[in-house]
Amino acid sequence: MSRYRGAVLRIVRRLGELPGLTRKTTRRTSRPGQHGDQTRKPSEYAIRLEEKQKLRFNYGLTEKQLLRYVKDAKRIKGSTGEALLQLLEMRLDNIVFRLGMAPTIPAARQVVNHGHICVNGKRVSIASYQCQTGDVISVRNNPRSKQLVEAYLAFPGLANVPSHLDLNKSNLIGTVNGIIERDWVALQLNELLIVEYYSRKG
Repeated sequence: MSRYRGAVLRIVRRLGELPGLTRKTTRRTSRPGQHGDQTRKPSEYAIRLEEKQKLRFNYGLTEKQLLRYVKDAKRIKGSTGEALLQLLEMRLDNIVFRLGMAPTIPAARQVVNHGHICVNGKRVSIASYQCQTGDVISVRNNPRSKQLVEAYLAFPGLANVPSHLDLNKSNLIGTVNGIIERDWVALQLNELLIVEYYSRKG
């Protein structure tokens, strides 16, 4: 399944607020579609599927990518759900977004893919690059790159930089100081249901 490229507000109406996907909000409260106003109790499977879709659309992942992250999270000691969120939060595109260097994760992915970002002084153009504690995220020493990121920093997608990151706005440098705490994940979901969804799929 490929990455979603359709109407984002349709997804927001269906799944709720997704800060990583878009800053747009919708006035409509009903779900999209002809029968969007009808209320019926969702099945347990439908609830688990919806939580999985929230995660997938917010972080801009394909189904194959998300499955790989779930498998990686299961190998980490502790809560699999929390480990899954931590792995996703340490992706380079997400770090760029959380630092305010891009307004959304899709925009951050584009910033990274176009070669505007360096990690520890080396240019990295892979959005899924897994950052580590101690990594220094900087903007390429190029007028175009700096102008782009400065414009984004003036209107960041989220109000605050999370506690595991530091940002030096004047130098356009961010530092990864640790692993994100669950309370700082800017997405309302139950990650345990996502792990359960894949466990039941076999």
